[in-house]
Amino acid sequence: MSDDPQTQAPQQYVLTLSCPDKQGIVHAVSSYLFMTGCNIEDSRQFGDHDTGLFFMRVHFSADAPVTLDKLRASFAAIGDSFRMDWQMHRSDERMRIVLMVSKFGHCLNDLLFRSSIGALPVEIAAVVSNHTDFAELVRSYGVPFHHIPVTKETKADAEAQLLALVRAENVELVVLARYMQVLSDTLCKELSGRIINIHHSFLPSFKGAKPYHQAHARGVKLIGATAHYVTADLDEGPIIEQEVERVGHEVTPDQLVAIGRDVECQALARAVKWHSEHRVLLNGTRTVVFA
Repeated sequence: MSDDPQTQAPQQYVLTLSCPDKQGIVHAVSSYLFMTGCNIEDSRQFGDHDTGLFFMRVHFSADAPVTLDKLRASFAAIGDSFRMDWQMHRSDERMRIVLMVSKFGHCLNDLLFRSSIGALPVEIAAVVSNHTDFAELVRSYGVPFHHIPVTKETKADAEAQLLALVRAENVELVVLARYMQVLSDTLCKELSGRIINIHHSFLPSFKGAKPYHQAHARGVKLIGATAHYVTADLDEGPIIEQEVERVGHEVTPDQLVAIGRDVECQALARAVKWHSEHRVLLNGTRTVVFA
């Protein structure tokens, strides 16, 4: 294959931004891309009248000698002029992530498989668990497994080990794939906007052990799951995605558990995919998702 810039396919990029809503934002962005020789492939935007903020995601392409560093440097002036919170990435770069799990492995196995077949644009740098149950499964995918036990006395040290791993492996996202430990406020703040959790949508109705059995006893008609960003407020972070499945009176508690596993996998996989494709923008306690 030739290295001649004229024969190489254009490089693909994604720009995401949020800022106070005002006239001229779309014009400024599109004019900048035109003047720098870029071509817009797809553009989505949303103005939130409640918060007064404007959100935008632009997928664009550019030929050499345009580079990501040059684009970031030249766009900074526009970002400053509109007080933008913005990011620019190459769209072909797979996001490096860490998965965390305890003793329920359905979401872990689902994400490992989706990543292995290219259905998720991520590179799983490692799996961390406070148990060893899934060490063999993880290693069968060629992914490093880290056993970090957690007790009340060792919690701070365990979180320090996690942060050290995140930094050493240049990890951009931590996914709690049914990791059954409450993270400290300090860790939540350190990785704000970079941790996704999944839980059944019965909360707060059915807390504690066997929530699906509790739900069966109450005759629920919908099984649900919620994927959200982690904050210091337990299970109350900005929601990214939800999935539901209708159930009837004939469904047993064990069948509810099985249905719950499926909807948890689906909601979490979509949330991870959208985040890794830079489709999710934080909007206070909510999110804007350009899916």
